[in-house]
Amino acid sequence: MDRLRAMELFLSISQTRNFSETARRFGISATGVSRMITDIEEELKVKLLLRSTRQIALTESGQEYARQLEGILWRINELQTNITAISSRPQGLLRVHSRMMFGLGVLPNLIAGFRKLYPEIHIQLTLGETAVDLRRNQFDVDFRISPPLEAGVKRRKLFQSERYLVASPAYLAGRPGLQAPEDILVHDCLAYQLPGDDYVWLFKQEEPLRQVTFQPRHVTNSGVALLELARLGEGLALLDDYTVHNDIRQGRLVRLLPDYRISNKGFDEGMYATILDTPIIPTKIRLFLDFVAEHVAGPELRFSAHGSAAAPDRPPTAQA
Repeated sequence: MDRLRAMELFLSISQTRNFSETARRFGISATGVSRMITDIEEELKVKLLLRSTRQIALTESGQEYARQLEGILWRINELQTNITAISSRPQGLLRVHSRMMFGLGVLPNLIAGFRKLYPEIHIQLTLGETAVDLRRNQFDVDFRISPPLEAGVKRRKLFQSERYLVASPAYLAGRPGLQAPEDILVHDCLAYQLPGDDYVWLFKQEEPLRQVTFQPRHVTNSGVALLELARLGEGLALLDDYTVHNDIRQGRLVRLLPDYRISNKGFDEGMYATILDTPIIPTKIRLFLDFVAEHVAGPELRFSAHGSAAAPDRPPTAQA
């Protein structure tokens, strides 16, 4: 008995509840399908189907067997696809999802460079501010700023980043200096929209952690808009270090309270490439992740990722 084919036939019958339909799918006779199902039942020594002239029903054992087979056969098909991809020239569609700032400021240049090496891999880039379900939404890679928590995925940490509190020189001119976290309360603050009604920034120098709740001047769910508002002199903004690095270097923004680590959520953020946890990583995904990591991974490369300027020895800061 061809055990794999018999499993495929049984799974088809569990879905169609029809021997003739399954026979047409696989190009064999209904009698041949029936015989193979009987062989499975005899080998397992358990009844899987209840057959009558009108309908086919699954026994409790048949239902459990079908449920287990669905995952097993999916993994076998994935394995065959991946092995075939390894032995052939890298090609096909690569679906990538990314947070907005990384997707706009970093990925386009990398995608253009990647295409020169692998012209037969086509990338579909989707941007959004929330994490996606890779399998349900059919993405191959998701670039996130926080480590993934769900089961069935694996991550590749590209770099750890910090958040910088920044403002434009025009905004700071003539306004009170900042020497302590509470000093933000006399300033206009620009907030990233998160769940809940309160807006809080966390300040960490030494224990204990200090939390400052404020009323924002403007709120947005886009890091790109937040950066532009800061450049326009609308107030203080909290942004990832690699996204404001060039603005600080060129004098468009000034870093504030540099002796503090500051966040609006937590202190383990950075950039994580998230993929499905499969036995073999498809070649197109592996090649793309290796290429991205070569250009942005690590504490120093993250500063050259967002634009082409080299990192300065010491960014300008404002302490008073």
